[in-house]
Amino acid sequence: MRPVLLQVLALCVVICVARVEGKSKAWEKAEEFYTKNGRPVRHTNNWAVLVDTSRFWQNYRHAANVLTMYHLVKKLGIPDSNIILMMGDDIPCNVRNPYPATLFNNQNHSVNLYGNDVEVDYRGYEVTVENFLRVMTGRHEEGVPKSKRLDTDEGSNILVYMSGHGGDEFLKFQDATEITSQDIRDTLWQMWNGMRYHSVLLSIETCQAATMIEGLKVPSVVAIGSSLKDENSYSHHNDFELGVHVIDRFTYYTLEMLHPISRLSSLTLQSVFSNLSPYQLNSHPYWVSTHPVPLDKIRVTDYYSSKSTIAPMPTPTPLTTTPPILHPPLRLTLSHRPKPPSNPLKELTQGSERYLLAGIGFILVMSILM
Repeated sequence: MRPVLLQVLALCVVICVARVEGKSKAWEKAEEFYTKNGRPVRHTNNWAVLVDTSRFWQNYRHAANVLTMYHLVKKLGIPDSNIILMMGDDIPCNVRNPYPATLFNNQNHSVNLYGNDVEVDYRGYEVTVENFLRVMTGRHEEGVPKSKRLDTDEGSNILVYMSGHGGDEFLKFQDATEITSQDIRDTLWQMWNGMRYHSVLLSIETCQAATMIEGLKVPSVVAIGSSLKDENSYSHHNDFELGVHVIDRFTYYTLEMLHPISRLSSLTLQSVFSNLSPYQLNSHPYWVSTHPVPLDKIRVTDYYSSKSTIAPMPTPTPLTTTPPILHPPLRLTLSHRPKPPSNPLKELTQGSERYLLAGIGFILVMSILM
């Protein structure tokens, strides 16, 4: 019995060590990639660009999709100052709306997405292909306020979410103009060469969305589309009182996975993408990645949540000119060495594995003693 137990324990140790080494090698490769391209190994700030490319009452669900993502990223800590929200903004006050100044993503009307805390940066006829490209590349005309600018840098992770009507290699903006897959690629290349991002997560919900991101080779980009070529992107359910569909399937099931998480969640992009079922979506999601780290090691919160930073407290200004009272130094019975600065790459390899190794070591010692 003991030899069998020892063999099992040895196998567990080998698997655990392999997992640690796999993570370490993946992030060593990422460190080399980002250092070579003049970017920090770990991103330093988060931004979101959320675009509803439609307008008119019948496209109610597209506005609901974008506002759903807006409230999700705000819940996870990204402030309005780091969110660019573009939408037609004609749904809440539409004459067909039986609930003025409201917008819902569920037929139960449990949450009004269009509350007092929604800050729309580009609305109505401002939502154009030109303005979207200017936001992404930072090529604004003079006089554009800071609130309408994407002030990112080489340490920024950017979530770009777009919802609307599209087709083979195009996405329509308010039935007037179109943005093409080539426009997307050119824009991302300009951003990369201009040191405007650390990494980008591009999510597009439209018919034939895969054609917008197929063959994408811009560095450090993860992109997902809601449907393959020649496939439609379907709505989830209808609100019979409003007479329209209130949310699309891709957004609905993405929200179902992301809404319960916190900023400390370890949920990965691979887990989310893999659990978007074609049976539920009535289409096949498609994704592509040029990120140097595998998707199963990239956390969702790297894009949907704010980057936590701790700033030093400012030195307080003395209220009077009275010299401070100097006290004799305290004599402590215990001395503590300062903790060395942590290495984020090593921290990624130290988690559940060390607890597993400790448990295995304990079992191994007990089995030998027995």
